[in-house]
Amino acid sequence: MSQIEFRNVTKEYEPGFKALDDVTLSIDDGEFIFLVGPSGAGKSTFIKMLIREETPSEGEVLFNEVPIAELPSSKLPDLRRKIGVVFQDFKLLNSKNVFENVAVALEVVDSSEEVIKNVVPNVLSMVGLVEKMFNFPKQLSGGEKQRLSIARALAHEPDVLVADEPTGMIDPKSTEEVVEILERINSLGTTILMASHDQNIVNKLKKRVVRIEEGKIMSDKKGGRYYGQIMAKLLG
Repeated sequence: MSQIEFRNVTKEYEPGFKALDDVTLSIDDGEFIFLVGPSGAGKSTFIKMLIREETPSEGEVLFNEVPIAELPSSKLPDLRRKIGVVFQDFKLLNSKNVFENVAVALEVVDSSEEVIKNVVPNVLSMVGLVEKMFNFPKQLSGGEKQRLSIARALAHEPDVLVADEPTGMIDPKSTEEVVEILERINSLGTTILMASHDQNIVNKLKKRVVRIEEGKIMSDKKGGRYYGQIMAKLLG
């Protein structure tokens, strides 16, 4: 049984413009997948479909065999706890410290103070931020902000962690640290779906690589590489 399935998914925002065009893809539990392609290729729309910020114009998206588009609004919080998302621009609360930025993800689902006091230090430990628990985002580097974003996404112990260009705004050393954390999370059984256009990261890790261009899946290879748009066309 596939954990995530896209079945002939098309998303047309306006007549003649298909952000996704007949996309069919299966992702198994525990995989680490890179979703690659140029800006505007359809990567962000793919992610929005998965967390139901958007719904298909045609086809269906399933999570654990359940069609996401058919979920009632009351079930969406449950879905989004199972699918954590890490964004390129962090989306942190500047008025809250590191501990509070993670805690708020638990507070919104009425977790007890005891649960919060146990969970938050654990996830901060996973990303190496325990010592900065009481710092505010303005006191963190770009890499630390992204690690905090990952910690917040892990608070609910999601089955899937989606990272949307998570290294786009951080330096090379911080990029290595973030990728190492994602690999560690994956080794513990969490499925990782990482949208990226960073060829160095993709080619170094040798994971499954799904290349998307103009809304279509152009290739899907295990142990794949990302050559960029021009070279990819030459290689087919």
